Amino acid sequence: MTLHPPLEISSRETNGIHYVDVQGRLTIGDPSDHLSTFVQKLVERAKKFTVGPSDDPNNYMGPVISEAAMKGILNYIEIGKKEGKLVLGGGRAPGDGYFVQPTIIADVDPKARVAQEEIFGPVLAVIKARDFDHALEIANGTEFGLTGAVYSKNKAKLEKAEESFHVGNLYLNRKCTGAMVGAHPFGGFNMSGTDSKTGGKDYLHLFLQAKAIAEKVQ
Repeated sequence: MTLHPPLEISSRETNGIHYVDVQGRLTIGDPSDHLSTFVQKLVERAKKFTVGPSDDPNNYMGPVISEAAMKGILNYIEIGKKEGKLVLGGGRAPGDGYFVQPTIIADVDPKARVAQEEIFGPVLAVIKARDFDHALEIANGTEFGLTGAVYSKNKAKLEKAEESFHVGNLYLNRKCTGAMVGAHPFGGFNMSGTDSKTGGKDYLHLFLQAKAIAEKVQ
């Protein structure tokens, strides 16, 4: 789940990681009470999302792909209610279609199912970290590694993320979706891909067969 327009949380730096596979994991490296303020503002922003037919430009979010997908997402939400604290959504959205409410679950353990498994729906798990290094550890603690993003005003922490955040596409101080076709190579690590980048020259080699040739020269 990506917030648009951008969420203004406060003038204070948030040394956290906004990490998204397909479902969302939002990991906040902040040991203080600012986390509760952030979650409150996050919920306020997400409440403004409108859900409905995708051919209506006034709707921020359309339906999920099928009834089976909707049922799977709703099942994960029920799991999430047991694994954390439901602070927004949690069910179907009104309308004649496979609409699901934007859902936010706070106080989620990094090893919880809603933090580790791909939900493919509008579900965000909020995870608290002790500090920036712990937030990176949590972000890397999954078998997936497609995209990730770090928001920080600290240059050293951004550089550390460049080195240590194990994802195929890393975004700094911007949302972690929206790679431009033909301009931005895209691909993930581990269960999110082979690290070959769509849009990059190396991707063409996947359509070829390598042949090694040796000839004895007299």
